[in-house]
Amino acid sequence: MSRTEVIGNATLHLGDCREILPALQKMGALITDPPYGILNLAGEGSTPAVRKSPRQQGSGALKNRILNRSDVRWDVAPDVDTLALLMAAAPVQIIWGGNYFPLPPTRAVLVWDKEQPWENFSQVELAWTNLGRPAAIFRESATRGTPGKEHPTQKPLSLMRWCVALAKGSDSILDPYMGSGTTGVAAVEAGRKFVGCEVDPAYFDIACRRIDDAQRQGRLIA
Repeated sequence: MSRTEVIGNATLHLGDCREILPALQKMGALITDPPYGILNLAGEGSTPAVRKSPRQQGSGALKNRILNRSDVRWDVAPDVDTLALLMAAAPVQIIWGGNYFPLPPTRAVLVWDKEQPWENFSQVELAWTNLGRPAAIFRESATRGTPGKEHPTQKPLSLMRWCVALAKGSDSILDPYMGSGTTGVAAVEAGRKFVGCEVDPAYFDIACRRIDDAQRQGRLIA
């Protein structure tokens, strides 16, 4: 099943990005958060996680209820051919979870300090970039975690706003693993053209709603 929705300055594609990207025009910047291949409790991902008991998980398990009730068969990391397809799609590239993927060395690593105390959850996440700058860290205590989370791996909107701002000079943003649309919201808020792909119909619908809301809010402010 495939579908395309045009919402103001955003074009959203329901389908597999590996099939959609070859037909798209080159964009200004790639800002994306692909599956890392570490959540798939059923063993379908490239690096299956080990299911832990509630005692082993500790209090951090309470923070991840949305993951506990999710089907994570989508959590299959992109292979080498898919990574090449992503990197050819835009000259500026920010790829979250880049430490899990076979990517070239870079000095411009981005670090999200999640400022959470549970040792059984990652306390930071890393993004690989080809930005011409030193490594940088994002930390914002006021928004610890991801308020209103609708996807198991959803990033905070403030983090994605930061990424969009770092993609200086890029008038268009591409996210081939759109999820619930946070990158798209940040892009349209910044007045950038946005193109996103999402393979899961439920998350695609959430992304459409959130990006439409952001477009409406922008028109009201204008």
